[in-house]
Amino acid sequence: MLKRAFRLTSLILLFSFVTSGLLYLDYQKFLKTPLNIERDFIFSVEAGMSFSDLNTKLQEKNIIEKNNYLKVLARFSKRASKIKSGEYNLSPGIFPEDLLNIFVSGKVVQYSMTLVEGWQIHEMLEAMRLNDLIEKKMNSYNPDNLMIELGYSEPIAEGLFFPDTYHFPKGTSDIDFLKRSYQRLQIILEEEWQKRDSNLPYKNPYEALIMASIIEKETGLASERSTIAGVFVRRLNKNMKLQTDPTVIYAMGRQFNGNIRKKDLDIDSPYNTYRYKGLPPSPISLVGREAINAALHPEDGKSLYFVAKGDGSHYFSETLAEHNRAVVKYQLKKGK
Repeated sequence: MLKRAFRLTSLILLFSFVTSGLLYLDYQKFLKTPLNIERDFIFSVEAGMSFSDLNTKLQEKNIIEKNNYLKVLARFSKRASKIKSGEYNLSPGIFPEDLLNIFVSGKVVQYSMTLVEGWQIHEMLEAMRLNDLIEKKMNSYNPDNLMIELGYSEPIAEGLFFPDTYHFPKGTSDIDFLKRSYQRLQIILEEEWQKRDSNLPYKNPYEALIMASIIEKETGLASERSTIAGVFVRRLNKNMKLQTDPTVIYAMGRQFNGNIRKKDLDIDSPYNTYRYKGLPPSPISLVGREAINAALHPEDGKSLYFVAKGDGSHYFSETLAEHNRAVVKYQLKKGK
């Protein structure tokens, strides 16, 4: 009786050792075998997903076989609770260890959206509204309410966001995106303001930003930014009206059809620099660093006027008589 019991116990132990050994070898094979991924694709880990749910989803996608080896690896390496939600790019040739490291890294797929220099606020908001990757959390996309929506004190939103290409994960909120752009502008504007030339006609960085927005809209060639800035700064210093078309176009709003008529120059708006001296009350567009830099480092010279030559460049004049001749030559197409 004792011998039979001993034999049975021995067989059970032997079976356990063999089974354990086979399981161990199978587990090692799992660790050393690339996952079943044939091409690059995006895998989403939802917020609040448990590791068991994640394991099940990986099985459903046929990325791993229906076993618990990934759970074992995650639990013993203490990574099961460190998985971060988001979209991850999975590529052929990765191993189970790689997969866990990817999910723990939080290096989610990044998308991009570009805010364009010279855009007005309504153009920026429309681009954001149409972007399906951005989560809409603002109550409205009305420019007049934008700064209240974002929790900022400025009454006018125009020009307070930095134009650039921004990278973000899917699901980033419109509020977070715009705050990031707003804060970026504040940093860049302050950096440029600290390096400004002396004796400029601006009371504060905001006035420099207003000037930069005019330069942004007036400039066709990057090389002319500081030259145009010089003209406008000299006009301000001489108490002359800026008389710049982009401010009239801004004042006209949606009524602008591509042409400025003589009567448009008399529109009663604080943005109409043909009618009112000084800077308009706010920027008229999004402004890049180069335009800000030009506003704060205007080129020395004597020119007080300029006219577009039709090729993106401008002709600069020191006197009104010279300017009028240039207008005839380049705008009215009379003379050569």
